[in-house]
Amino acid sequence: MPEVSIIVPVYNAEKAVGRCIESILEQEYTDFELILIDDGSRDSSPQILDGYAEKDQRVRVVHKENGGVSAARNTALDMAQGKYIQFLDADDWISAEATKLLVRMMEDKNCDMVIASFYRVVGSNISCKGSISEELVMSREEYADHMMESPADYYYGVLWNKLYKNSIIKKYGLRMDETVSWSEDFLFNLEYVLHTERIASLPAPVYYYVKTEGSLVSQGMNLAKIYQMKVSTFQYYNEFYRNILDENKYRQVRLNIARYLIDPAQDDAAIPFLPGTKKLGEERVPVYYSTTEVNPIITAYYMKKAFDRYLNTVAQKNGLELNEAMIITALINSDYGNSQRDLSDMTGIPQLTILNAERKLMTKNLLDLKFVDSGLAARLTEKAGPLVEDIRHSLADLDAVMYKDFTEEEKQKARSMMERINRNLKASLTEENEEN
Repeated sequence: MPEVSIIVPVYNAEKAVGRCIESILEQEYTDFELILIDDGSRDSSPQILDGYAEKDQRVRVVHKENGGVSAARNTALDMAQGKYIQFLDADDWISAEATKLLVRMMEDKNCDMVIASFYRVVGSNISCKGSISEELVMSREEYADHMMESPADYYYGVLWNKLYKNSIIKKYGLRMDETVSWSEDFLFNLEYVLHTERIASLPAPVYYYVKTEGSLVSQGMNLAKIYQMKVSTFQYYNEFYRNILDENKYRQVRLNIARYLIDPAQDDAAIPFLPGTKKLGEERVPVYYSTTEVNPIITAYYMKKAFDRYLNTVAQKNGLELNEAMIITALINSDYGNSQRDLSDMTGIPQLTILNAERKLMTKNLLDLKFVDSGLAARLTEKAGPLVEDIRHSLADLDAVMYKDFTEEEKQKARSMMERINRNLKASLTEENEEN
């Protein structure tokens, strides 16, 4: 049985669905089934889906008459065998670590749902979106309080930035409402959250959302029509809070709940030159050099780039710059002095940059500074514990990639050889220092 069932409804998506599927199949996390529902496509989508099913046994394809996205998702939910459910839209794609991070958060925090930040993609520009900017584990009441602040935010309303438990979906017979043509995702989420105890937020963006059809207004709907549609779903939203809150709390927040009727849908664009907007590709640590040559310099380059990518995800998740995460990593792996000189030597970051980064980390209560013989030395605080755990995860992820497809015997031999290499290099460098 697969750990995760990933569901993608497909309708006339021949131009984008290949990118979507490739991003799923090329993930580091591999214990999943991919359920592709062809909803009566009239382009070459059916043939594209069948081609992937022929090449990868994790792919399951269903061809059905056009019935809409909700019916397509319900068909997939009836088939899903995974412990967890993840949704994608055919025009979008996910990062290489997406499912791994979602599952890890779900299991580490013992939660019933994970909600993640995402990238909004407009042409070649992207911006990171997420209403909860820190890692939290919330009760459904606390989650409802957050949602009340931005009731029309895509972050809460959509399916594709979340991970669900299939056991909850099956136990309560949860399905998409096929009679509704607007906010069906949101209605499903409201019903699902009613049956949760713990919900975790993942600030790291793992999903690339591309809106190709435009807003409701661009589809010819005037504001009056949109308001009518919101009124039709407000009863579900209002009833959700009646179920979540006691009578006194409900009376206190009724006006906030009613904001749902007037708040615009917060899709948000990625507008060039505005703060937070980047060119697509700049959100990841770049790798420009490619060669088939094998030597220590090339190996060191690829190892450094790979770890920087994992560390960049840790930085995003914890609201840090990559340099700051590098300093924390150096402190974790240091068993001697932690002065700016020591940290600069280990990370390659200039000492002045390290000092500025340390000041920022101090304001977040992640480290302390004290004077020692060699100057200012840094020490991690107790609050840095979760961040340290994230970095240890990233080291384990790097290890898994380095030894991918190795047998246990091969891993042991490779690690033994790496230890010898490290000893030789350290001895050589130590001898040179002593001579000087």
